[in-house]
Amino acid sequence: MSSNNLSNREGQSVPKVTFHTRQNNEWVDVSTDDIFKGKTVVLFALPGAFTPTCSSVHLPRYNELAPVFKANGVDEIVCLSVNDTFVMNEWAKDQESDQVTLLPDGNGEFSEGMGLLVDKDNLGFGKRSWRYSMLVKDGVIEKMFIEPDVDGDPFEVSDADTMLNYINPEAKAPQVATVFTKVGCPFCAKAKALLEDKGIGYEEIVISHHSITLRTLRAVTNADTVPQIFIDGKHIGDSDALEAFFNG
Repeated sequence: MSSNNLSNREGQSVPKVTFHTRQNNEWVDVSTDDIFKGKTVVLFALPGAFTPTCSSVHLPRYNELAPVFKANGVDEIVCLSVNDTFVMNEWAKDQESDQVTLLPDGNGEFSEGMGLLVDKDNLGFGKRSWRYSMLVKDGVIEKMFIEPDVDGDPFEVSDADTMLNYINPEAKAPQVATVFTKVGCPFCAKAKALLEDKGIGYEEIVISHHSITLRTLRAVTNADTVPQIFIDGKHIGDSDALEAFFNG
């Protein structure tokens, strides 16, 4: 794909297509108007469900920042890929992506209409979407961030933070926490309740004999008691340290 073919459609309407989705074990056709008409929508498109960059960074960060987008006037966040609806539904479950609508462009019609359907034959993918993001207001594209035409799978401008910065440069990303816990630990329950009270979302990593062990905990935190809490990547410590962090 040459750079001359990377299609920036700012100021134009989105393509009129019908998406064939599977909802509650029934086929449901969703039109372009169903998604975009009368709404402000952020759509990001990527080469494939379950692929490394898409699963580790692209989709999770949009899901994480969804409340901030919505606080800044975005009605819906849509992730589009040239995959069938069964694959997209399973990917949504795997990613626990409850803040983003995963949309199957199974036949590539939307991507082709955007001028961003590309050959990924070298990977055995066939036709797929180029990676990009866009802000769409009432069906009209206001802004597009299209990844550069370079080898591989560039991921430089279509990320969630770039889009959020365009919508509102003053918007603050929410704090996020990681909590190492054990089953039945009252201090862990106290720490989680405190995070919830402060409106901080967290992932919980449960220490056990079968997966994440005390050896892992020591290697990561230099401690062997739980809970151990990180906020935005910074090690806070145990539940008392967390309380001091908020009171300080």
